[in-house]
Amino acid sequence: MFDVLVYLFENYYQAESYPDPDTLSKKLHAAGFENEEINDALAWLNRLERPQDNDLPPTLESSRSFRGYTAQEAAKLTTEGRGFLAFLESARVLSPLLRELIIERAMALPDAAIGLEELKVIVLMVLWTRRGNVDALILDELLPDGEKRQMH
Repeated sequence: MFDVLVYLFENYYQAESYPDPDTLSKKLHAAGFENEEINDALAWLNRLERPQDNDLPPTLESSRSFRGYTAQEAAKLTTEGRGFLAFLESARVLSPLLRELIIERAMALPDAAIGLEELKVIVLMVLWTRRGNVDALILDELLPDGEKRQMH
């Protein structure tokens, strides 16, 4: 699923939007992705694009409080991943609202644990869908290691 998400980012980052789900599914299949991977990625992405922020308090956006993790979150997000989220928030790349959205999307994955590389893809997708653009330095940090990409 993460390969599909990275592929979508690489190919549609500069575009205003990507094609409708049927066309997109066909293009992803033609690019060599399996149906299950495509369906999982599109369902995950679709949930990200829906405004679920309504359940979060409006004061969260300006909050400067400490974020503790539940036992389930601590088990699923590695120490390295939680540290990375704290770093991004302290650098003001993430607002508390975006942090919560990232944690929610990570918890929605069926994987037992989410490593740093997977978490970086989640952060990338949240920043892309919520902000529309990603700073070049942040982009270099978020793309999977060893893979310098050229945006189309």
